[in-house]
Amino acid sequence: MENNRTGRSAIKDGGGQTSPKKHLRPFIKLIRDTKPPKWTLGIAVILSVCSTVAGLFVPLMTKSVVDSFTLSELNGWQMAVLGLFFGMQALASGVSIYLLGKAGQYVVAQIRDRLWKKLLLLKMPYYDENRTGETVSRMMNDTAVVKGLITEHVTGFFTGIISIIGAVIILFTLDWRMTLLMLLAVPLTALIMFPIGRMMLRISKSMQDETASFTSTLNQAVSEIRLVKAYRAEGIEYESGKQAIGRLFRLGVKEGRVQAFIGPLVGFVMMAVMVLLIGYGGMRVSSGALTAGDLVAFILYLMQIIMPINQISTFFTQMQKAVGATERIIETLEAPVEALEQGRKVENARLPIRAEHLSFGYKTDERVIKDISFTIEAGKMTAIVGPSGSGKTTLFALLERFYEPQEGQVRLGPDPIYELSLASWRKQIGYVSQESPLIAGTVKDNICYGLDKDVTDEELRMAAAMAYADGFISELPAGYDTEVGERGVKLSGGQRQRIAIARALLRNPQILLLDEATSSLDSKSEQAVQEALSVLMKGRTTIVIAHRLSTVVDADQILFMDHGSITGRGTHDELMRTHSLYREFAAQQLRIAEKV
Repeated sequence: MENNRTGRSAIKDGGGQTSPKKHLRPFIKLIRDTKPPKWTLGIAVILSVCSTVAGLFVPLMTKSVVDSFTLSELNGWQMAVLGLFFGMQALASGVSIYLLGKAGQYVVAQIRDRLWKKLLLLKMPYYDENRTGETVSRMMNDTAVVKGLITEHVTGFFTGIISIIGAVIILFTLDWRMTLLMLLAVPLTALIMFPIGRMMLRISKSMQDETASFTSTLNQAVSEIRLVKAYRAEGIEYESGKQAIGRLFRLGVKEGRVQAFIGPLVGFVMMAVMVLLIGYGGMRVSSGALTAGDLVAFILYLMQIIMPINQISTFFTQMQKAVGATERIIETLEAPVEALEQGRKVENARLPIRAEHLSFGYKTDERVIKDISFTIEAGKMTAIVGPSGSGKTTLFALLERFYEPQEGQVRLGPDPIYELSLASWRKQIGYVSQESPLIAGTVKDNICYGLDKDVTDEELRMAAAMAYADGFISELPAGYDTEVGERGVKLSGGQRQRIAIARALLRNPQILLLDEATSSLDSKSEQAVQEALSVLMKGRTTIVIAHRLSTVVDADQILFMDHGSITGRGTHDELMRTHSLYREFAAQQLRIAEKV
């Protein structure tokens, strides 16, 4: 959040210093990269031109009708041609709007597709530094702003430009003096629009940031609603959301103030020009320099200029919003990603895992892991013990390659794991955590999650049986097709753990990372999960973050971590003799066991 606040203040303080071209280039590049359908856009533009050209002939036809208008001389073919032009204009305009809307939807779908793919491949530090709600806002709210510009305002912009150019050319042929008088509105409008446009860009950026922040607050409160209710934090969350809503309200009012200033001011300028034209035109009609039809045509053409100017001003306002949204989208698209297929495939995972002088910190000046070295033998169990904050979970994250160490190396046999294909390396790993996450879906969906092959019912049931999960699954209302609810809330902790173990068994990994999956369970659930884990660990290289003495006693090797360093290693008996902190850990576990 510090980064976001810094970004917002930078926008407010220096946003107006960047040239409009620099703001537009990323937006234009983003649209080009989506490869919009050229034929669709081409046909839409051609039809827009046809619609506008047809509309430009309407005032000329009206002029002819007015100059020769008497009931006796009413010309049927003139009325028919006038009706034909109206029909052509309506048809061409309707088809053009549809095609441009379709092209806009395609462009935004491509942007969302790129964003979604990117979000799945981004490195973990991105998610450490960006709140989930803000990331969701990039995907939904910011792309919606771009969609609104393309589908709702691009049509008006292009047709408006054509209409203005065509109307001005025809007006010069009718009366150049009155046309020059009318064009006085152009510099006046420009003087209004440019500074207001820069102001709208700054407001838009702030609005996008605040929307993302509010989405994040909302997402956090709703996703952890049980925690909110359990600790009676409704008031705190309400105040947090209320403040965000208040900031959005103030920005919305500021945006409305700018828009309220633009519309009436542009309208006032146009109305003043129209009054001048009617007054001056009336004088020229009375002197015989113009006909009544010419004056009517002039007024109609003026309307064909006034309305597009309003459309164009709205387009530029929305463009400023889209440019602000685009900058946030591009920030995400340019963030570094994981190269899943880069490197050699893992040929044999049944090799020792060696850490050599490994050091890592989430911030460069703060080390969480400090120059540790160890060897984990293939097919054996290593337990990692230590107080909270000693670096155990961070070590797991390094082994899974969520992060890269600042110093040192991890090897599988002779090969550095960072030279192996990331997808191939993670395929060898099965991870079961204390609170194994489940997705909203069925039991089957969760057991098969992440597999790139079809799973037979026999394979599914065998994995569930080995995880001691088949019994309770068969008692569920719809068996394997039972919905587990968001994050598995319809199941107990022990049931969730056994489904997670079944998931790991189905993957058949060679390396297991277990964040002591039984530490938060009751004794009955713990026994079932422990039996499932013993099946899962058989013949596999297993690394366990240990919280209970029962796990430690059975380990082939124990690593004791303290403040990011390994201060002891050996079997349970060896550490009981040589390591005072380990003896204290064991004694504490025994006291807990006696109380139970």
